[in-house]
Amino acid sequence: MDFFPIFLNLKNKACLVVGGGEVAVRKASVLLQSGAKVKVVSPELCMELRKLEIEHLPERFSDTHLDGMTLAIAATDDRAVNVAVSEAAKQRNIPVNVVDNPDLCSFVMPSILDRSPLIVAFSTGGASPVLARLLRARFESLIPEGYGRLAAFASRFRDKVKAKIAKPSERRLFWEEIFEGRVAEEVFIGNEKKAEALLEERIEKNESHRGEVYLVGAGPGDPDLLTFRALRLMHKADVVLYDNLVSKPILEMTRRDAARIYVGKKKSDHAMPQEEINELLVRLALEGKRVLRLKGGDPFIFGRGGEEIEKLSSRGIAFQVVPGITAASGVSSYAGIPLTHRDHAQSCVFVTGHLKDNSMDLDWEMLARPRQTVVVYMGLTGIDFLCSKLVEHGLPASTPAAVVQQGTTRNQKVLTGTLGNLAEVTRAAKLTPPTLIIVGGVVSLREKLSWFEPD
Repeated sequence: MDFFPIFLNLKNKACLVVGGGEVAVRKASVLLQSGAKVKVVSPELCMELRKLEIEHLPERFSDTHLDGMTLAIAATDDRAVNVAVSEAAKQRNIPVNVVDNPDLCSFVMPSILDRSPLIVAFSTGGASPVLARLLRARFESLIPEGYGRLAAFASRFRDKVKAKIAKPSERRLFWEEIFEGRVAEEVFIGNEKKAEALLEERIEKNESHRGEVYLVGAGPGDPDLLTFRALRLMHKADVVLYDNLVSKPILEMTRRDAARIYVGKKKSDHAMPQEEINELLVRLALEGKRVLRLKGGDPFIFGRGGEEIEKLSSRGIAFQVVPGITAASGVSSYAGIPLTHRDHAQSCVFVTGHLKDNSMDLDWEMLARPRQTVVVYMGLTGIDFLCSKLVEHGLPASTPAAVVQQGTTRNQKVLTGTLGNLAEVTRAAKLTPPTLIIVGGVVSLREKLSWFEPD
């Protein structure tokens, strides 16, 4: 982060605005809304500023104007004055903002969505204020006025809930249940008396929370491919178990205070055997935690999700499964290779190319059928064996084939060739996992259909 986000209590605090034009009007107005006592220094004021409840000093800025100030804003079109305000404020350790001059700022003014007491601030660190305002406008409809009422409603019960539920982790679970349930709905529609009765009843019951597990498909790498449901559960989980195929940007979208446990597997490097992962899911859920099992791609396509929920089911533990876009679909799309096409492939087969005893136990005759697309997961190490077997069982060595490394991400790399030379091309490029191999006539369409070309 270039700037640390923070909310200041400016009620009855003296704040300085230097400038007398339209920009100064906006800044002074926001400060007044937060309860600050605003002093404006400018030889002249525009009509709108005169209407505000401010103290006006009709003079040019000097260092003494900062005496006793909590915060300062320079809103003039004179760079020399703006620089003077910035330097003088920084010397006194007073937070200063210079409008449209991020290099002179010690803090930046965000675009604000006011649902008091709920406040949402958007900032690009001064890089693009217009973009921040556009995002705020989008969230206007996503965060209606009712959320402000809900925040105020909850504040009245904070002390009572704290007295009844001592552990902070249990209180958080309690409030999340309230905010996502019937109590919140009653507040939204204006039935606060009914909401109070329901909340009082829930406080008295104080039922302990039961743990559950969320098996969530993280997709092939691009965070934009996550489902809404996946995001919702990612924000709820207390503990996150993630594997090697989960991209860092996606992992960063989980709740910041959630514990993160790496259980992922690389070739010949299993951080935790599958049996231990299964037991860990059970143990954490029995402790009352909400456990997010975050898997690359889809949990049920070469993700061993079925084994995990079998274990959970046998122990009576609640679970949810959220499908993700599997690598075959996501990576092929970003590579510009359709998996099926009327002129090239009427069927598509997914297989795992994981080597065991230096071989692949696959149905080679089935895979070598014409007019079919074959997608191979985890096949990079055995790519020589794979290509030779497909040719041995009937596919021409000239059959188009591709290897995609880190598909759907900014590091995506696509190599195309044929079954006859794909292994050689791949070795020359020194590709590393994760990769996906696609074999079939559809690969020949890449040059025409490719649309995603990361830098």
